[in-house]
Amino acid sequence: MSKEQKFEASPEARSKATKLRIFAWVAWIVAIAGQAYAIFNLISDDMMMWLIGAIVVILILAMTGSYLWKKANRLDPASEKDTTRFFVQNQLGAIMGVLAFLPLVILIFTDKKLSGKTKGIAGSIAVVAMAAAGITGADFEPPSIEKYTEEINQQTEELKQINANNDYVFWSRAGNKYHVYEDCYHIKGKNLSNGTVKESWEQKGISELCKTCRKRTIKENGVIE
Repeated sequence: MSKEQKFEASPEARSKATKLRIFAWVAWIVAIAGQAYAIFNLISDDMMMWLIGAIVVILILAMTGSYLWKKANRLDPASEKDTTRFFVQNQLGAIMGVLAFLPLVILIFTDKKLSGKTKGIAGSIAVVAMAAAGITGADFEPPSIEKYTEEINQQTEELKQINANNDYVFWSRAGNKYHVYEDCYHIKGKNLSNGTVKESWEQKGISELCKTCRKRTIKENGVIE
């Protein structure tokens, strides 16, 4: 068994994660601004269709923010040892998704000037949107430094077992798998990066060996599984 390797996001991955988090915050802030606009200008029977349209736009913005935030977390995860940060960082999408709708939902149902029809239709849509934003924003399988470390070491050992104790791999900018062979048809002719399994995780967030390369490696090295 080789020495355990600990995951550490590369400077490039952290930089990309920071940019994604900035874009996520922009999406959430615009969503909350849209909510404020809807509260002050669209809660009325005459504006119900516009209110529903605003709810849809807010939902799209909230979900976009959560998608970008989750993507950033997979490039630069938190440690499970810091329980508060770990929870907040991984569940911030759910928190912001609910906040993007909760005041609006409350005001729709408590506004005495609104008819029962408007409350029923717009209120129900707002509640469903809030639930959707909260659920899609939650991370039910949050990444962590500890999980990545465990996976990296496991995958490194598995690759070395079938590849003559070698874990040198290739990956492309747009790909989501690492490859043993530079001439694998999935990446042939593309601009490639190379390094260890650990480096593919740290630099690009790639966490899976190409199945074509795996079969070829087993065949060429005469490995019996």
